[in-house]
Amino acid sequence: MPEISITDTERRRATDQILDVREDFEITEGMIPGAIHIPMGELGARLEELDRNRPVIVICRSGNRSARVADALTGAGYTADTMGGGMIAWQRAGLPVT
Repeated sequence: MPEISITDTERRRATDQILDVREDFEITEGMIPGAIHIPMGELGARLEELDRNRPVIVICRSGNRSARVADALTGAGYTADTMGGGMIAWQRAGLPVT
């Protein structure tokens, strides 16, 4: 699974799907605008919420969970990348959150 930078994520977020796999309590810290929130543990039951024809960029708090999810999505036939550094890096860079 390829790891992409926060800069690449910012550039691609208008065209790709941003999948935030953090838990509900973590979302209170902010999300990337337009991201789809599906906690990692619910993904198997909610895959239909993702468009198989659009790339997915998976994010979490630090990048560990998102790497596992991106691998699983790739195995299920999606094009998926993980954002290195997660939301910690995104927010440190001062990028937008909702």
